[in-house]
Amino acid sequence: MGSSSTAHRGNRHGRSEEARQAVLEAADDLLAERGFAGVTIEGIAARAGVAKQTIYRWWPSKVDVLLEAFTEDMAEHLTPQDHGDLGTDLRTHLANLAEFLTDSDPGAVFRALTGQAQHDPHLATRLRDDHLSHQRDRDRLPLHRAIERGDLPADLDVDAALDHLVGPIYYRVLVTGSPVPRTFTDDLVAAFLHRHHRPN
Repeated sequence: MGSSSTAHRGNRHGRSEEARQAVLEAADDLLAERGFAGVTIEGIAARAGVAKQTIYRWWPSKVDVLLEAFTEDMAEHLTPQDHGDLGTDLRTHLANLAEFLTDSDPGAVFRALTGQAQHDPHLATRLRDDHLSHQRDRDRLPLHRAIERGDLPADLDVDAALDHLVGPIYYRVLVTGSPVPRTFTDDLVAAFLHRHHRPN
């Protein structure tokens, strides 16, 4: 085997990783350019430089391509860093979340999938249970770390706290369409810290 085998090594599903990434990026790009209805398997294949049959071998539909692209993007960009300080962790994470949802191609994918889910109960269940639930787990990380440090009460209702922290961001993105500036997310954190923070 030559050196090219590394770049084209298949994963456990037998996919070429390079081609897989090209397909996911093409799906992101096309949705941002054309909207949900404008994305087709044919268009993704042409943009990615792969055969249409290749995509159908890996994903049953364009929704499956978009879901995988969105899930990978969330894991890459929205895993909270550990700065050792709750305020810094939350301010950084909420600002990143707001920017991701409002200004990035993956954010456009999320908005499109959420809109489509209003007419597709099966997609709504998949989006909520198989994809957004993983982000919910990542969102909990700063709070769990702070509880372990003693900076938050051990009996904190973490899910209710998350609703107060990230709920207003999703509300603006999906309902009102209002901007989500850094001042807005910082104010959410300040209100939360005022209620709950116990610095050592």
